[in-house]
Amino acid sequence: MICVISNPVNSTIPIATEVFKKHGAYDPNKIFGVTTLDIVRANTFIAELKGLDPARVNVPVIGGHAGKTIIPLISQCTPKVDLPQDQLTAITGRIQEAGTEVVKAKAGAGSATLSMAYAGARFVFSLVDAMNGKEGVVESSFVKSQEADCAYFSTPLLLGKKGIEKNLGIGKISPFEEKMIAEAIPELKASIKKGEEFVKNMK
Repeated sequence: MICVISNPVNSTIPIATEVFKKHGAYDPNKIFGVTTLDIVRANTFIAELKGLDPARVNVPVIGGHAGKTIIPLISQCTPKVDLPQDQLTAITGRIQEAGTEVVKAKAGAGSATLSMAYAGARFVFSLVDAMNGKEGVVESSFVKSQEADCAYFSTPLLLGKKGIEKNLGIGKISPFEEKMIAEAIPELKASIKKGEEFVKNMK
């Protein structure tokens, strides 16, 4: 299983895919772009806003792993949370730009490290549990996908012994979230193309 956490994930996953294809060893169910940090942030920010325990909040985050390609589906949050549109817009922007927020807080001396390590560990522990036969393990990840109008897209995945058991898809979303997906697709397509071109031009 290949779990890529190196940014830009929106391009490094297409790079990994093309390299494995070149060597005749490609299995789309075993290459994962780790986007867990976006989910951890979404859960934390919503929990802080609503006075909940972040460990008990689950906000699916779909799309990609940079800026406006990060799409938190707050309408699908468990427990259900109701936010007025201005709060929804603000917290969505904060989730999308949280990486930049950390860089600014560190005055350019570094980026998110501890939270990134936590997110990477969480994803890998989930994957290992699923490979060892635990059932019902779900994590989101940026993978080869037919769920949206681009070749790779992050959605919740049911994990199993062979990697991706089933792509659980986008589910029911709000008009605000639909609009975010539409706006993210061109940027995602460009990043994916950049990754594929990089491998094509490798000497």
